[in-house]
Amino acid sequence: MENLNLAKLNETVAYLKNKITHRPKVGIILGSGLGELVEEVNIEHSIEYGEIPNFPVSTVEGHGGKLIFGTIQGVQVVLLSGRFHFYEGYTMQEVTFPVRVMNQLGANLLVVSNAAGGMHPDFQVGDLMIINDHINLFPEHPLRGKNEASIGPRFPDMTEPYDLDLIKNVKQIATDKNVKLYEGVYIGLQGPTYETKAEYKWLRKIGGDAVGMSTVPEVIVGKHCGMKVFGMSVITDLGIREAMNEITHEEVLEAANAAAPIMAGLVTDLLASLESNFFD
Repeated sequence: MENLNLAKLNETVAYLKNKITHRPKVGIILGSGLGELVEEVNIEHSIEYGEIPNFPVSTVEGHGGKLIFGTIQGVQVVLLSGRFHFYEGYTMQEVTFPVRVMNQLGANLLVVSNAAGGMHPDFQVGDLMIINDHINLFPEHPLRGKNEASIGPRFPDMTEPYDLDLIKNVKQIATDKNVKLYEGVYIGLQGPTYETKAEYKWLRKIGGDAVGMSTVPEVIVGKHCGMKVFGMSVITDLGIREAMNEITHEEVLEAANAAAPIMAGLVTDLLASLESNFFD
């Protein structure tokens, strides 16, 4: 178990502030294969993870390794192109460290995306699901240990982890664009194995619509920092089916990449729709 190291956080933030010329208002985490949003960014700075003090380095195929600063629809953003996972061997503090960095740089909105296994019987591969809640089944908690009151409260409220107004906004955007969207509960597991048939059935019974190996720790830390959060999953496999085929990472990436332009368009329109006082 590792506590949040404020000295390391401050060192990283100071380094980045010396490198960038703007103050990002939105932090965006790009999940498996979902790098399409980068095409919508007017990039001002792109910094390799390896150059940033105290930053971990992504080891998973399909994940990039850059912190990208720029604007989308005139909104200043910072993108985490390549996230970190607990199953890679990182501590929860390392997994969620970039969220704290983005918040300290000025971001008060966190947008997260992921590839997920579908458990709702209506889902098809390539469907998009707005995350309206989650179930945390990770074996470690990102807030375990000494709390830093200057960052957030000891016991943060999780009644509304995903902002309901933002969800309503995106649903209206999808309706206007004739984009099919689902809404549901995401379950976060450690991984790195995909789930067994019995596990999929159990996860569905306890209230899950989709399951994956990320997102939940980052959202918890985002809420701890006082950020508003919006999250989406692209359904890349259908583990709930009785006659399920073997799931491969390559197929997950293929499905994620196919859906990425649609998700990118929704996020772009969301940012364009936000009033300037949203970020105050």
